[in-house]
Amino acid sequence: MTREEAWNLLTEYNKDEFHLEHAEIVEGVMKYFARKLGYAEEEDFWGNVGLLHDLDFERYPDEHCIKSQEIMREAGLEERLIRATASHGYGITVDIKPEHEMEKVLYAVDELTGLIGAVVLMRPSKSVQDLEVKSVKKKFKSKGFAAACSREVIQAGADMLGWDLDKLIEETIDALRTFRD
Repeated sequence: MTREEAWNLLTEYNKDEFHLEHAEIVEGVMKYFARKLGYAEEEDFWGNVGLLHDLDFERYPDEHCIKSQEIMREAGLEERLIRATASHGYGITVDIKPEHEMEKVLYAVDELTGLIGAVVLMRPSKSVQDLEVKSVKKKFKSKGFAAACSREVIQAGADMLGWDLDKLIEETIDALRTFRD
């Protein structure tokens, strides 16, 4: 599947600018991690997983990661992509446990990119370029800040990867710096 085909499928089911931007953010972070973790030959695939991970969320929030599997199968997408995108709902809406490193990264960074984005909006610079791990950690500990971003999922993702939380946050900030202000 090309990036253009993935985008066309995404925009068939998503119109909200916030959801489209989130998809592109997760796409960029996933591509970064593909390169960083030694999967450069699969960078586009990892990007498409990031782009399509919330395919069903806007229309079917109560069936998130369930309905998307149906939509993707009807579109003829490969099972590996379907499984990868669905696995980020592990323990929430599906029992598809992230196993491949790519799936673990998606699970970890989906919520984290939302938290980091909220932190960036509070900063005078409104930029990720000067963001430090300690700023994100401070807001991570504040349960009322960006409350919709599950700290439990972020921590579970870091644990799945075998990373401490600081490393996950630092690497995700570094990823965002490659394509965001």
